[in-house]
Amino acid sequence: MPVELKIVENKLTAYLSGDIDHHTAAAMRTEIDHALRQNNIKILTLDFSGVTFMDSSGIGLVMGRQKLAAELGGRCRVADPPAYISKVMKISGIGRLCEIVDTRTPVRAGVRRDGEITGGEEE
Repeated sequence: MPVELKIVENKLTAYLSGDIDHHTAAAMRTEIDHALRQNNIKILTLDFSGVTFMDSSGIGLVMGRQKLAAELGGRCRVADPPAYISKVMKISGIGRLCEIVDTRTPVRAGVRRDGEITGGEEE
């Protein structure tokens, strides 16, 4: 399956992999939406580190999950998109809807690897 879900407390991480196109996005949507609705999720992280290709279906996937997460009282983040996908997301405006984080960079003071602020000062 092109998506693996991990729930810890009220955080859901969806590890996406392979190609995201019209066919695969539908299955991803179904699984993620089910997990969002069945659990008290406050933070949805869509991890793009394993994605090798994405067409416009990927933008729709993110926008729809962000909308559902917000309707359920949560928020959505996009983690570790490959460079070309990050560029497409920024151009399309996804960055205004969802925080785009890179957890692969060295840890800055006060920021954990998952991007959550811990109270320290950024360098």
